[in-house]
Amino acid sequence: MASAVDEVPYTLDEPAPKVLGFWDQSAFWANLGVSLLAFSGAYTVLAPDEDGVPTLSIAAGIVAMIVGTAVGGLMLGLAAVPGARTGRPAMVLLRGLFGARLSYVPTVLNIAQLVGWGTFELIVIADAARHLWDGVPRWGYVIAAGVLTTALTIWPLGSVRLLRRYVTAAVMVALVYFYVRLVREPLPDLTDGGWDGFLIGADAALAVSISWVPVAADYTRHARSERGAFGAAAVGYSVTQIVAYVLGLLALALAGATGNVFDPFLAVPLGVLFFGVFVLREADQSFANVYSTAVSIQNLAPRADRRVLTVALGALITVLALALDIGDYAGFLSLIGSVFVPMLGVLAADFFLGRGRDGWDGSAAAPSRWGMVAAWVVGFVAYQLINPGTVSGWAGFWTDVRNLLNFAPQSWMSASLLSFLLAGAAALAVGRLAKPRGAAR
Repeated sequence: MASAVDEVPYTLDEPAPKVLGFWDQSAFWANLGVSLLAFSGAYTVLAPDEDGVPTLSIAAGIVAMIVGTAVGGLMLGLAAVPGARTGRPAMVLLRGLFGARLSYVPTVLNIAQLVGWGTFELIVIADAARHLWDGVPRWGYVIAAGVLTTALTIWPLGSVRLLRRYVTAAVMVALVYFYVRLVREPLPDLTDGGWDGFLIGADAALAVSISWVPVAADYTRHARSERGAFGAAAVGYSVTQIVAYVLGLLALALAGATGNVFDPFLAVPLGVLFFGVFVLREADQSFANVYSTAVSIQNLAPRADRRVLTVALGALITVLALALDIGDYAGFLSLIGSVFVPMLGVLAADFFLGRGRDGWDGSAAAPSRWGMVAAWVVGFVAYQLINPGTVSGWAGFWTDVRNLLNFAPQSWMSASLLSFLLAGAAALAVGRLAKPRGAAR
């Protein structure tokens, strides 16, 4: 592993080393783009209705996924730059946007969603491993994945370099092998179905990319350049997520009546071997979630040792994965997008076009900025009015609000894009109103 000076400091009070080059970061984001959740979650981009029936054909779902992922990749790239410029992790950056105390609100939300993602990942790893070999009970795979995840978080920058040197090549070989094998299978008609719900499908794919936005700066604060941070995140992640989702949709089409998206991978010659690469590599997803949870907690407790935090968090998600099962995955993604898409709109507007041009206050004394919170709320409300999601109770509440306002979303309305733009516009308006009279334009 790397020497101490090349590793992440133990507390928030210590400076972050700038040691990650473009290829280190590209390998990291490319590996995050290839996920077992991209295979098992490919169904979400087909915009299933309330009864679970897809509203998009496989072909339409592929196009929706490409559009959503491309837009999400650009957003991820935007989120990567502030970390590279300031050397601050993601939640600490929000001190400059909302103020130190108000940044605790998105920090707590981020911790909650990262614990959820980390738990999901261990469940997916265990379920996929059981498809490879069911001779080990599910709890055994969960514990093994939890231990591996925790070990990777102790040396996070060393783990990123490990991905670049060894794991990325193995993953690329496995992807190519499965593409060659699956496209030779007798595929059903991929155009069977319609294009209704295209933007809903695109938003579902975008939400997966956006789920990494509130952690991007945790890694790019170690980047050697802003340009490299943007390019690695935007391109590295988008390309591999598109590749993985297309492969997942092809597998879904081949799964047919069984509905098990993993079966087509395991049915081809050497499928068990190459699918095993995906299962083992999935630990980098849970690693990123656990490490970023620890860094987020440090925004609340700057002197907390990240090593202690990651060990405790690794144990927590392992226990949760043993007790829980994957439920409303599509609804979970929708809620994540509705929170963090507009937050990125506010951050991007203020950092690149507003206060960020004159410096960014990431200190513990950063003053509260309620106007930016209001801009965030504007974007969040816009998202919910257009796409309230599918989580029962929550979706019903926003449907009632929509009826009260006599508002009917149109087919061209994208919840992600419109909430991002509205939140950004509101942030710029707030910044202009807050600027002292006579200040330079």
